[in-house]
Amino acid sequence: MKKDIPTIYVGYDPREDEPYKVLKHTAEKHASGPLNVYPIKQNLLRRMGLYRRAWQLGSSLLPSPSGNPGSDSFINDIQHRDEIDGRPFSTDFSFSRFLTPFLHRLEGWALFMDCDMYFRSDPLELFEKYQDPKYALYCVKHYHSQAKNEKRKMYGNEQFYYERKNWSSVMMFNCEHEAHKFLTVDDVSTKPGRWLHRMQWLDNYAEYQLGESDSNFLASGEDYIGELSEEWNWLDGHSSADICAKNVHFTRGGPWFWGQIWEPIDQQSEIYAKEWEALAEEIA
Repeated sequence: MKKDIPTIYVGYDPREDEPYKVLKHTAEKHASGPLNVYPIKQNLLRRMGLYRRAWQLGSSLLPSPSGNPGSDSFINDIQHRDEIDGRPFSTDFSFSRFLTPFLHRLEGWALFMDCDMYFRSDPLELFEKYQDPKYALYCVKHYHSQAKNEKRKMYGNEQFYYERKNWSSVMMFNCEHEAHKFLTVDDVSTKPGRWLHRMQWLDNYAEYQLGESDSNFLASGEDYIGELSEEWNWLDGHSSADICAKNVHFTRGGPWFWGQIWEPIDQQSEIYAKEWEALAEEIA
């Protein structure tokens, strides 16, 4: 039987077109075989009827926000706010990422990634190493304590801590797992952001399975989440310098904002930022 080409779906925001291109470049550069890389663009999802979430948008269609960084006008201009739960969010793909299993036809394995990342290693290793069928998805199970102490990130957006923060920034989906029957296309447009980012449809699945049988099923939703090594979602300003990153995530912003609204806060983040700049030059 012909095997599907491994596919990465990347969250896309028009304000971060360059980071997306660098991520795609590094994925293809390091891949040891064929690989698909597709952007998830919320405006196209809306045209196709797959996404209708109501939100108050900042200047997401502009290449950069207007005003001076840190000013009230700057922050008000760029802050996205969800109409479902009234909470702030940062990017156009904050919620559309959860459509990945459906975009992949509810078949096989597919990887979702935020766009503010770049590969330092072969992405196909993820598809080869992480494919235990008992798991509905894999992710790095961060405890992102840094977010509790920060007020702003990226364009000056509100930094907001929630349980399982950054778990959903890299997700290897087992798209055909039965647990995803408890997630619908409509849920992605209507459920509160916390429900999605906490992956609570897996909790619902676990509760259903426990109700159906007293044995042979896992006890909680988290038991259906496999764990990726942190090297696959190394967070700037948070992950240890002792970890040799295979995928670097500039979760606070990134070197494309260097000297404007972002600065590296430790030596390792600065090293990776300079690597990113060199990669950007390769495709300039």
